[in-house]
Formats: sequence, structure tokens, C-alpha cells
Amino acid sequence: MDDFSLDGNHGHVPVMRDRMAALIADHVEEMGDKAVIVDATLGAGGHSEFFLTSFPKARLIGLDRDENALVDARARLAPFGERFIGVQTRFDGLRDVLESGEGDVLDLAREHGISGALFDLGVSSMQLDQIERGFAYRTDAPLDMRMDASQGITAADILNTYSHGDIARILKTYGDERFAGKIASAVLKEREKEPFTTSARLVELLYNTIPAATRRTGGHPAKRTFQALRVEVNNELESLKNVLPQITDALNVGGRAVFMSYQSHEDKLVKKFFTDLTTSKTPPGLPVDLPGTAPRFKQVTRGAETASEAEIEENPRSAPVKVRAIERITNNSGDRS
Repeated sequence: MDDFSLDGNHGHVPVMRDRMAALIADHVEEMGDKAVIVDATLGAGGHSEFFLTSFPKARLIGLDRDENALVDARARLAPFGERFIGVQTRFDGLRDVLESGEGDVLDLAREHGISGALFDLGVSSMQLDQIERGFAYRTDAPLDMRMDASQGITAADILNTYSHGDIARILKTYGDERFAGKIASAVLKEREKEPFTTSARLVELLYNTIPAATRRTGGHPAKRTFQALRVEVNNELESLKNVLPQITDALNVGGRAVFMSYQSHEDKLVKKFFTDLTTSKTPPGLPVDLPGTAPRFKQVTRGAETASEAEIEENPRSAPVKVRAIERITNNSGDRS
């Protein structure tokens, strides 16, 4: 997720901004003033601003769990008036927002469904650049890492209270960390001396624990551990699993949902869900789909799209992104309208 400014206003172009708009454009334009777009990872509002500008008849629902981000995005998108509504929620609160939220935009979404949706997963540049949030490993800061700073456990809580097995599991599963067990042992030994509170102490531990040969070739030694802690703190994979069926159920016929993943575990979840949803349930060998077994969705992207060299040069944080999009092709009864 990457749409924060670097210039004191709103800054550089959000990751693959033009491509994101192109993926939803045809149906959003076809729906005209009935089109509702969901930006489920609003951040500073960069993608949303581009969508509202590119599709002047469309409305947009922006979701973000980060209250500070939502305040800034609402100010940025205020010129669009009632075409935009911002809601503070984890993005797997989408169904509740669509079912019980108030306002003209939500009424329109309930009547006509969602025409386009974007999920720009992971931590935003805005959050990375706010040192006090503790997401970045290059600056000493409190070990927080909560996207919603008003609730939930912190990264320090995990390091100070989780068992050896749970810490190792998190680092291995969410960070692909080869030395997960060794790091977990070092954490337990170190926390007996004093609880973890700030990032510099953890970074020092990682430097001392990860072999020098790996440090020289594998990028910053703290990257994988910080990623794993952030995913655990914010229940990111649980949120993703929960929201995939929510957004596909909410799409109208022709509507598309686009997911931008920056880590392999996110992309694997999206890929598997999309594959299941776009595969016929008719037993193999039959010449036609049996009633009720034909897929109601199709994959729009061929595999996962990646950022171009020009995009990466403009915005290096786009280098790992993988983009997958899905489109509803029939309603629940199988009709294409």
C-alpha cells in the first residue's frame, strides 16, 4: 500500500495508479451515476482521488482502520463533496458497512452493488514515514506497529509475552525467516533482562543473531522480522481471508475487485481464492457445466501483473507488488444481468 506524499502536499503518484483505474474503468463508466467504488485501503487517499477525478459520475466508499489517515484523506477528498464517504474500520468490516452504514453513497451501493474495488494491501508509506508508529526498522521508535493505535496488542507485547514456539511460527510463516527459531531463542533470553520497548534493541538483537554471511546478501536483517510482527499485530491475513468473500458477494455483474499484494503470503491467499471462484464445479469429463456449477466469476489478469521498470524507478516501493483482478460475470441465479 503506497500513496503518501513526499512533497508536503500529497506527493508522488500512488502505485500503478493508471493501471488500477484502467482495470475498473469499463464497468464503472457503463454504470454512470449508479457506479460505486470501494477503496478498502484508503490511506492518504491517492488512489481514491484519482478514481473520483477519472470517473466524475461515480461515488466512492473509503475504508481505513487508521484514524489519522482517515482525517487526512477526508480533508484531501473534501472537494468531491457527497460523492465520497470515509469510514473507520478494518477492511473486513466491509459487509457491516454495506449492510448498516448510512448515507446516499451506501444506499446506492445497496441498491446497485459495487462496480469496482481496490485493496492495496500492507502498510502505507504514510505509516512507514511516521516514526512514532514503529513500523520502520531504520529508526529507533516504540515497538507499536498497530494500524489502529486505539486497540489491540503491540509488537512489544508479542516479543515480551509470546512463547518461543509462537514467536518462531510468526517469523517463519509471515516473514519467511530462515532463522526464526534462533531469533525466538534470543528474544526470550533478552527479555529476561528487560522487556522490549523500542525498535533499536530488537534490530541490534537481529544483527547479533543472524549470521554475517546472510546479512551481507539478504537485505536488511530486520526486514523479515518487522514484517512478520506487523502482520501478527494487525491480523492482516485474517482480515484478508474474511474480506475476499465479502467483496466478491458485493460486486454487481461486470463489477471488478483488484488486489495489490506485496508479500507472498498475501498473494497466495488471493490467488487460491480467485482460482476456486473461477473454476467450474462440474465433475471432470462432462461436456458442459451442470446447472449451478458454472463459475460466476472470471479472472481479469493473466496470472499476477507486476510494476513496470518505469513505475519502479518512479516509486521503488512498487517493486514487489503483484496485482490480481476478478470480475463477476453472472448473478447468484446464473443470469448475466
